[in-house]
Amino acid sequence: MQELRFHHVGIPTREKLPNDCYNKKLKLHATGYFETPYAVEWMNFDEDNTLPDIIKTMPHIAFEVDDLEAALAGKEVILSPRSPAEHVTVAFIKDGRTLIELIQFDRPESELWPHPDKFRI
Repeated sequence: MQELRFHHVGIPTREKLPNDCYNKKLKLHATGYFETPYAVEWMNFDEDNTLPDIIKTMPHIAFEVDDLEAALAGKEVILSPRSPAEHVTVAFIKDGRTLIELIQFDRPESELWPHPDKFRI
């Protein structure tokens, strides 16, 4: 059995996001994750975004895992593993009514997405 390490909460919105970052590959705007210690990410998806509607409309909780493939075994997979950024692989599952993102890093997150104030107030 794997350890789940809390990573963030993702909240989709249709509102224009101030000071957002745009991910062309994912066709989404995001903000909040790096701006506060609370690991909350607000997301606004482009109209032509092809991700499943549940990801674009339902909040999710994200956990880091060491072995993404093992973590997906026997789960209801909503989005199969894919890489939104170099050294990062994600997948989405649904567990009951909960949408969950599972994340695996090939390098320490602190090297890829420095966020020294995460979880510190």
